[in-house]
Amino acid sequence: MLDNKIYDILKWVAMLFLPALATLISVVFAVWHIPYGDEISKTIMALDAFLGACLGISHIQYKKDNSAE
Repeated sequence: MLDNKIYDILKWVAMLFLPALATLISVVFAVWHIPYGDEISKTIMALDAFLGACLGISHIQYKKDNSAE
């Protein structure tokens, strides 16, 4: 099970940082004609979806464990 502080940090990364980073890369790379911007931003979003799913599973497990107490 994740420590609360680690969970909060990962939740912030998944909900705010990674989507903002993917958007920044997508836009800036397109404006400056830097190659692979779409590929990089899509990779970041795939990582974000994976992290979000893992955090969701962790949250469900936490609720399940604490409801038994």
